Amino acid sequence: MDACYTRYREGFVTNVQKGDVPARSQSLATSLATYVVSPPISLRRIDRYDGQRVTYHYRSHKSAHVERETVAVYTFIGRMIQQVFPKGFQRSRYYGVQATKTFATIKRVMHEALARVKGIVTGAIKIITPMTYRQRYLQSTGRDPLRCPHCHSDMGVWRIWHPTYGVIHDELEAIRRGKYASQASRADPASSLGRTVWPAARGISLSLPGVR
Repeated sequence: MDACYTRYREGFVTNVQKGDVPARSQSLATSLATYVVSPPISLRRIDRYDGQRVTYHYRSHKSAHVERETVAVYTFIGRMIQQVFPKGFQRSRYYGVQATKTFATIKRVMHEALARVKGIVTGAIKIITPMTYRQRYLQSTGRDPLRCPHCHSDMGVWRIWHPTYGVIHDELEAIRRGKYASQASRADPASSLGRTVWPAARGISLSLPGVR
């Protein structure tokens, strides 16, 4: 392979003899095919190779910039095949109840058992409601973000301004759009004892019992 890369600088195409892969080489052929179709690193990211050291570039997730690194050949190969385990090493993705070959059976048995005890055992399932921003902030920092540090009274979010996006929340505009408007249906005048006065927008309803 090294001789081919040295002789054909612009790349080369191999002509593989047609036929079935020998049984003893099936796993090797499958593994090599995976690397040919989807290599761990693009050749365009390899900037230089002098036979001893490899220089390549990548985009760092920490700095969000393109960084270059020069390492020894074996170090580079080791980084590219980290997912390849040594001979005889067994990898378990799931084990126990979540094992692939037993999960379907266990799942069916669990569903049958839950169906039998449903309605008999109360409180067996606890539904955890999602926490609000105020609850999450209080749990993580120990400080209530909506409590005034001076008078210790509850505060409400009125307006949120972002230096890049500007105003991202305005409670006054939300009120004007009818955020807190009553969704209750109006009472039927024929079946009620009084009348309900429905004023113009931004007003409140006033019930007058006894008024005909």
